[in-house]
Formats: sequence, structure tokens, C-alpha cells
Amino acid sequence: MLYAAFFVDEDDVGTYTIKSIDDPRTLNKTIYIRPQDNCLTHNELIAMWEKLSGKSLTKFHIPAEEFLAPMKDMQFAFQVGITHFYHIFYEGCLTNFDIGDNGAEATILYPEVQYTRIDEFLKRYL
Repeated sequence: MLYAAFFVDEDDVGTYTIKSIDDPRTLNKTIYIRPQDNCLTHNELIAMWEKLSGKSLTKFHIPAEEFLAPMKDMQFAFQVGITHFYHIFYEGCLTNFDIGDNGAEATILYPEVQYTRIDEFLKRYL
């Protein structure tokens, strides 16, 4: 099973944060930023990059155990990064949950915000 992640430009995080500060709908709630247009699997992200760049990348599957094995010899900061990547793209545990009553979704609260689409973000690196 492939899991998706929500990709959000840091400027957009700032925009949603400022908008939510004085909003009574966000009082005592956790604000999630989950722009549906930017919900992509790793493979979808790669395919988007290939289309934009006009280049084909060599791809191969790494089983989870093989992916995690080298971590024991890494510095702690690298272990944290690898673990986040593992939890998002191998387990999906950071993105596949319901927000619930104690949270609010920023793109629904503020539909007027034109957040950065991932294809536009990637174009910066061409």
C-alpha cells in the first residue's frame, strides 16, 4: 500500500498561522494544514518531477527493513529524519487520521488563501 503526505510551503504555513490567531473558530483547537491538491504519494511526487523536468529517474523499491537497517550507525538527527520519512511513506501514520472535534483544517477555514501547489513549488528548482 502506498501512503500519501501533504506537502505545504513554509510561507503558506505562516499565512495560515497568522489567519488563525484571532479566529474564534480556532480557539483551543489544533490547526492542520492539509491542502488536498498537495496530497501525494512518493511515486506521484516523483512522477510530477519527471514531467516538469522532462527527465526520467531510475526507481527501485527498498523494503522497510532494508531502509531502516543503516540507521543504527547514523547520528541522532539523521535517525529522526529517516524515521519521519519511514512513518509517512511506509506506514502513513502521520497523515491518515481524522481531525476530529478538537482540530480544524486550515484550507477549509480559509478557502480564500491561494496556497502554493506542489507543481509550482517544484518549478522553483528547474
